[in-house]
Amino acid sequence: MFDFLSKKFFGILSWLKDRGRLTEENISQALDQVRSALLEADVPLEIAETFLKLIKDDTIGEKINSTLNPGQQLIKIVHKRLLEFLGGANTLDHVTYAIPSVIMVMGLQGSGKTTTIAKLAYQVQKQAQQRGKHRKILFASVDFYRPAAIDQLEILAQKTGVDFYKSPYSDPIRTSQDTLEYFKKNLYELLFLDTAGRLHVDIDMMKELSEINKKITPKYKYLVLDSMTGQESLSVAKSFNDSIGFDGAIITKLDSDTRGGAAFAFRFALKKPIVFVGTGEKTEDLENFVPERMASRILGMGDMLTLIEKAEENISENTSKDLSKRFIEGNFTLKDFAQQLSLIDKMGSFQKISRYLPGVPTVSQDQMEKGQIEIKKFRAIISSMTQKECIIPNILDASRKKRIAQGSGTSVQEINQLLQRFEQSKQFVKLFKNNKFKRFL
Repeated sequence: MFDFLSKKFFGILSWLKDRGRLTEENISQALDQVRSALLEADVPLEIAETFLKLIKDDTIGEKINSTLNPGQQLIKIVHKRLLEFLGGANTLDHVTYAIPSVIMVMGLQGSGKTTTIAKLAYQVQKQAQQRGKHRKILFASVDFYRPAAIDQLEILAQKTGVDFYKSPYSDPIRTSQDTLEYFKKNLYELLFLDTAGRLHVDIDMMKELSEINKKITPKYKYLVLDSMTGQESLSVAKSFNDSIGFDGAIITKLDSDTRGGAAFAFRFALKKPIVFVGTGEKTEDLENFVPERMASRILGMGDMLTLIEKAEENISENTSKDLSKRFIEGNFTLKDFAQQLSLIDKMGSFQKISRYLPGVPTVSQDQMEKGQIEIKKFRAIISSMTQKECIIPNILDASRKKRIAQGSGTSVQEINQLLQRFEQSKQFVKLFKNNKFKRFL
């Protein structure tokens, strides 16, 4: 979702980098481009103008740093203000719930409330497992308006490995009270309550949610906002805040093609934090919203900390150490190469991983798709080799390559390409062992 803003900022700052120094003229030109980018990204005009004024005020009288080019100087200023707009450096990068707690999840119909509940529970269980614990979690719903909403939550509860309670009552208020009693009686630690939504904000919905809020007094209240609704999501958030109140927002569909303006403006407009962002359809596709990391991503500086965390989640420590040891010792085979490719694939698509890498706005979508296809082909080629061929690839003559190509549905040219990549990896190992990379470390 922030990819649009990231590409725009990357282009503006690259343009400014070619200027000799910061001047009133090129600052004005750069800010005009920033203004256009924000408005194109669906940031409300008033908020865009406020943001620009703060940057302009910061640049006036800014002490010129001879070690920084104009683009780097402006990045420093923009990063500071961007961080403030997104929530500040002191925002927690994780949420730990008090035990016991009721978590009430609200939002319009179609915003992704129900799937978000499963993602939240998955995250809680994952955090508990890391500490050698298990949380006793209950799902329940008071959404009697959307067909199959309750059934959907029950299915998600089974998939997530948590309990589900279906109240015998059909009135949302009575159901919420009954669910709370069941939660307390059975000594559950966390209750995630899915509430009803509408296609738009209406008085009846707000009144119902307000009553439920009073009856169950949740410790945490989340508002789920669909990033694809643009500026309208800010109006929705204001209505919920005025009628019921909430602790923080969860922005869904961050992986979509929307331009991210509403999320950019959310904290400034509502004075509420964005707590999580949904980055896909899978249960594990929920990230903590860390303003400092998101500010870096928007400015094209990447987010390596989040990428490292994702790697740690998907790759076991033993596997990582074993591969690293063989790599450094020079005992790296094609089997290891295939395993390395599988680990990359585990972390997601190239497009998904690229969001966390610095400078990736310069890499085209076609290049990323080509890289993803190449990985799949390389894995298929190695799978079609014998054990001996994987260990001693030098024995691959024309006849063997032809057999492997037929078995893997690839060409001899693609097999040669794989072997070339593998040789490049081995050359890197030799350089590394000879300490020729010390100056880069």
